[in-house]
Amino acid sequence: MGLGTLGSGASGRPMAEINVIPLVDVMLVLLVVFIVTAPLLTHAVKLELPQASSQPNVSKAERVEIAVQADGRIHWNGEPVTRDELERRAAALGAAAPESEIHLKGDEHVPYGEMARTLSALARNGLTRIGFVTQPE
Repeated sequence: MGLGTLGSGASGRPMAEINVIPLVDVMLVLLVVFIVTAPLLTHAVKLELPQASSQPNVSKAERVEIAVQADGRIHWNGEPVTRDELERRAAALGAAAPESEIHLKGDEHVPYGEMARTLSALARNGLTRIGFVTQPE
């Protein structure tokens, strides 16, 4: 048998040809598998699905701008309010439309405690969509 040698010569050189028979066997098996499975992939069930016509119900969330100044004054959409009035308005807005967007603006020199009290008053009344507005440099 010629495992790596050509003929019966004693030269002992390895065979320089590529054995393609196993490759052809594998390709033929794959071809048969694809021929058998191809008709199964194109089988479809004909259905007449119902048609629905509707429009999305988009509710525009209210946007409120709250500004806190360095001296502690608070403005609700440009109107000056006290801290008690802020609590009342936040409670009313939280009950009516809790998905409202709150844009919280704070002066650069506002103490952290003032902003934290304002933020907690809003969150306590169910307003969670709060964004801080800053001035770009």
